[in-house]
Amino acid sequence: MPAKFKTIDDYLATVDADKRAVLEKLRKTIKSIVPKAEECFSYGLPAFRLNGKPVAAFAAAAKHCAYYPMSGSVVAALKEELKDYETSKGAIRFQADKPLPAALVRKLLKARLAENSDATSA
Repeated sequence: MPAKFKTIDDYLATVDADKRAVLEKLRKTIKSIVPKAEECFSYGLPAFRLNGKPVAAFAAAAKHCAYYPMSGSVVAALKEELKDYETSKGAIRFQADKPLPAALVRKLLKARLAENSDATSA
């Protein structure tokens, strides 16, 4: 299914202002941690990939924002750090007024990048 947005900016333009501000900050954090990651859409979500592999995605929903580490095992591995957030196998949900801290985003990305690296060397 092709994304209905051409760019992440197009997507963010459709999001409520409070959620947009949080997601723009999250986007900037991801770019600062993984500067070589390219912006894309994955599963219809604004996402980032590195060396052709997805490393993170995010989205706004009616009642929350979400970060997708693109791996269920990352959520499981960082279960203790994520205890204050609602999680599912592949998503971390948070409120616009309680965004994910940059340090947590860094841990999530490091875990995902390590996983991708392990898959490449296997």
